[in-house]
Amino acid sequence: MIVAEPTGGERRLIERLLPGLATARAYRRGWLRPDLIAGLTVFTILVPQGMAYGELAGVEPVAGLYTAFAAMVAYAVFGTSRQLMVGPESGIAILAAASVAPLADGDPARFAALAAALALMVGAICMVAGLLRWSL
Repeated sequence: MIVAEPTGGERRLIERLLPGLATARAYRRGWLRPDLIAGLTVFTILVPQGMAYGELAGVEPVAGLYTAFAAMVAYAVFGTSRQLMVGPESGIAILAAASVAPLADGDPARFAALAAALALMVGAICMVAGLLRWSL
C-alpha cells in the first residue's frame, strides 16, 4: 500500500495536533546524550514516586507507575516544551483519592475504575483545552 506524502497544510495540521512529531523531526544528534541522562534521572525518581502516589491515591502501586509512564509518553507526543518535566504529583493523588473514595463505597475495584475514569476525563479536558489554545 502506497501512502501519499502529506501536503504543507496537512503537515501543519498534524504538527499542530501532535507537536512532539515536529520536535522529533527537528531533533539534533547532540541532544541525545543529555536527553538520555535526563531520562535515566527522571526514571530513577519516577518509579518509586509513581508507585507511592498510586498507593496514596488508593489504587494498586503499579497503577501509579503505569499512569506516570503513560503521562510522559503522551506529553512527548502532545506536549510543546522540551524542558518541562511531567510526572506524578502527591497533591493530585490526594485530591483524586478524596474525590473518588465516597463514590466507590469501599469497593476497591470500583475505586480503581473511578480513579481511571477521572484520569481519562482530566486528560481529555486538557487535550481539548490545548486544541482550543486555552491555558489551564
